[in-house]
Amino acid sequence: MRQGTRARLRVQIAVAGGGQCSQRTARLARAVGAEVAAAGAVLVCGGLGGVMEAAARGAAAAGGSVVGLIPGYDPARANRHLSIVIPTGMGHARNVLVAAAGDALIALPGEHGTLAEIALACAIGRPVVVLGGWRMVPGVVHARTADEAVRCALLLVQRPRKVSSRRRPTRGGRARVERG
Repeated sequence: MRQGTRARLRVQIAVAGGGQCSQRTARLARAVGAEVAAAGAVLVCGGLGGVMEAAARGAAAAGGSVVGLIPGYDPARANRHLSIVIPTGMGHARNVLVAAAGDALIALPGEHGTLAEIALACAIGRPVVVLGGWRMVPGVVHARTADEAVRCALLLVQRPRKVSSRRRPTRGGRARVERG
């Protein structure tokens, strides 16, 4: 690369959700992963089971790249759908890396770790799109489908960011996305 030029980086979409999930949530996560891959973005996740594995499976099946930031040191504990495994050895503290690694975060149903990733993403100025839950979290955009969640995340990535924990949701808490 010539001096003074910068390589164009691919958009990275982080996906957060429970380490265990229902079949319905797994279907949503797989669809999110497939949509992320179809958009040419890199999927970033916590690298283990549940939502993380389902999203990784969807992205990998669609030919996408998937980065897993696992909490321990043993890469063998990662799910088999990852393109790249990064053993952090950080336990739950790795949630900040997942939140920071995405240009936007899509959150599916989960527990405390997912809520932490949502809060961390908001705190560092990453846009957050929620799908299938998290209705009471301020400062996020709500989507109804996997396709809408990914399109919203990609649109929000294009907007200028500011670091603030006071982000406001779109009018009525729903994203407005043009079809077509």
